[in-house]
Amino acid sequence: QVQLVESGGGSVQPGGSLRLSCRYSGRTFFSTNMGWFRQAPGKGREIVAGSSWGGLHEYYADSVKGRFTISRDNGQSMVSLQMNSLKPEDTAVYYCGATTNSRWPPEDFEYSGQGTQVTVSS
Repeated sequence: QVQLVESGGGSVQPGGSLRLSCRYSGRTFFSTNMGWFRQAPGKGREIVAGSSWGGLHEYYADSVKGRFTISRDNGQSMVSLQMNSLKPEDTAVYYCGATTNSRWPPEDFEYSGQGTQVTVSS
């Protein structure tokens, strides 16, 4: 059974930074595609970043490219999302996701964490 536990998030002013972390447990982390997606009130789910198995490939949505960085630690079974130059439109609940589907970039995640709120406001 795959379990994902997120940490981080919170409130920050525009232009600020936050770091989200996700601890994975379950099947082999190395061979699992990981990512982060977000959902804002009244909006659909948006996959913002992905890290392919082994960390070979990365994916970023156009809306966050150049500002967000995904990283994974295969030894610790963790994936993180460094978010810089945050904007009010980045406000959402952020989820860590995992998928065994080999499709790249990922279109959905079979497993997700409980979510963590990120609020960007002055």
